[in-house]
Amino acid sequence: MQDFKFKIDGAEYTANVEEKEDGKLQVTVNGKAYEVEVPGHVAAAPKVQHIKPAAPAAVAAAPVAAAPKKAAAGAGAIQAPLPGTITSIEVKEGDQVKAGQTVIVMEAMKMANNITAESDGTVKAIFVQQGAQVQSGDALIEIG
Repeated sequence: MQDFKFKIDGAEYTANVEEKEDGKLQVTVNGKAYEVEVPGHVAAAPKVQHIKPAAPAAVAAAPVAAAPKKAAAGAGAIQAPLPGTITSIEVKEGDQVKAGQTVIVMEAMKMANNITAESDGTVKAIFVQQGAQVQSGDALIEIG
């Protein structure tokens, strides 16, 4: 789901875009919903990780970190679901994690998003640092 605010000829609009299971988009503009088909748009595959909004909190200024390492996404790799900034890494290499446990918090579209472990396992590698800018599909962490 993505939220947008924009102006057209001075009039302000708020839009929410959400992909439906049939590949169509549900676009809500200023409270009025529309079902939209986009030619050539292919429905996205289900995400491997679950994202839950974190409680609103002030994000402390973090030092700018180097770009994340590009890594081959293995079976246990968790990838960034959308572009954003890593605000917190909740685990370290060697930690045991449970399915649903928050492993990374990232800010995207002015919202804090919890990136959670899909399954139980051990943190094998962390590919990002706090403050790093990531793109959709960048490897964040590997759990084995």
